[in-house]
Amino acid sequence: MTKVLLLFLFALAIPILTAEETMPQGFEHWTADSLKQLDQTLHSEADANANHMSVRRLGDFANDTFMLSRRQADGIAEWHENQVDVFFVQSGSATLLVGGTLVGAELVEPHEKRKGTIQGGVRRKLSAGDVVRIPPQVPHQILLDGSKDFTYFVVKVKGY
Repeated sequence: MTKVLLLFLFALAIPILTAEETMPQGFEHWTADSLKQLDQTLHSEADANANHMSVRRLGDFANDTFMLSRRQADGIAEWHENQVDVFFVQSGSATLLVGGTLVGAELVEPHEKRKGTIQGGVRRKLSAGDVVRIPPQVPHQILLDGSKDFTYFVVKVKGY
């Protein structure tokens, strides 16, 4: 009887031991440690980049894109026709110039303008822990205002 019970328990344990964990398609998990390590890589890349910035695309899906961006100098003005930008500030501080009118910009890819200047925008100070949402068709630019670096997690929501 004991042997039968042990065999039964062993038979129950086999599926548990051999089951593979399957995550839902499209699931992603970026830990604080993995983002901190990636930021170190971005720091080195930004040091070597003529524009003193580095970006890593972490995931690109049908409706959204995820990136980690590091700036060590002011960004350029940009405008997205049909994307929302959500910034989660990881470290450093900067000023977000947002709104107004984008003047003298260039179409750099479909539905995306960059360069030029923003006239009539408002300034918002950003620091670690802050989250901002920038609607489509709203000009925006990150200005470091003397800060040495600024790292932020970006979610681009597509299709507006």
